[in-house]
Amino acid sequence: MSGLLFASVHDTFLERLSDAKYLGAKPGIIATLHTWSQTLILHPHIHCLVTGGGRHESGHWVAVRNGFLLPMRVVMAVFRGKLRAAIRQGLAQGTLQWPAGQSQQHVEHLLNKLGRQKWNVHIRERYPYGQGVLIYLARYLRGGPIASQRLVSCDGQRVVFRYEERAKGPGGQAKQRTMCLPIEPFIGRFLRHVPPGRAVLVRCWGLYAHTHAEALAYCRQQWGQDAVEGPGPEDGQSDSRQGAEADPERCPVCGRRLVCTALIPRAGAPPPAKTEWEQVA
Repeated sequence: MSGLLFASVHDTFLERLSDAKYLGAKPGIIATLHTWSQTLILHPHIHCLVTGGGRHESGHWVAVRNGFLLPMRVVMAVFRGKLRAAIRQGLAQGTLQWPAGQSQQHVEHLLNKLGRQKWNVHIRERYPYGQGVLIYLARYLRGGPIASQRLVSCDGQRVVFRYEERAKGPGGQAKQRTMCLPIEPFIGRFLRHVPPGRAVLVRCWGLYAHTHAEALAYCRQQWGQDAVEGPGPEDGQSDSRQGAEADPERCPVCGRRLVCTALIPRAGAPPPAKTEWEQVA
């Protein structure tokens, strides 16, 4: 299902943005899969960070119009149609299984019903500080379903945590609430969002795809930006992966040393003694 979700988002964006009616160019897209809500229930959705324009076939850069990438109603209708069609195809081909206790007629009725409803699609206005958005999205993804700052207490039987209750209607402000769950249901909710092995949670499309590195470099040159360079090995390591194998404290991808940012004690355990790096800080 996550693969169908990614594919539907990919086709919706690239097909609409390649249309001269909307942009007529190829953008760069970073898509991330999130599966949780504020209360840790299952809520699969995809966040997309999209460039404010794209590369035309002639090579020049085309900026978005009116500050928005695409009309929200258009994206909603196209995305809804593509995902419903992909689910039907997956069921017909056997790559998806019927839900337990549900017949083909029940599922078809549900898909027809979903086709008559409005889906939740949000498109934000162009934001001038793209690096800030990227950092926020990276922290949100790598931080997991719940940040430690949201945990209020745990007595070994119950867990209390904070969440935001989304306001209904435009202009409404979210309210801070607390929820108390027995520890087993809380852990069950948390583990539901642990991705299976080799799951791809981040995907890059368009100009950000690895096959379009040359086109991306040309677009960056038009904006007066340097070409993208990946992180290299540190401390004289000629091969980052060799260094990572020799030292478990090195990242297996870039070869840089891992950095300890915090030590979280178990419930009821005394706080750990300050390490040397903390004393120096």
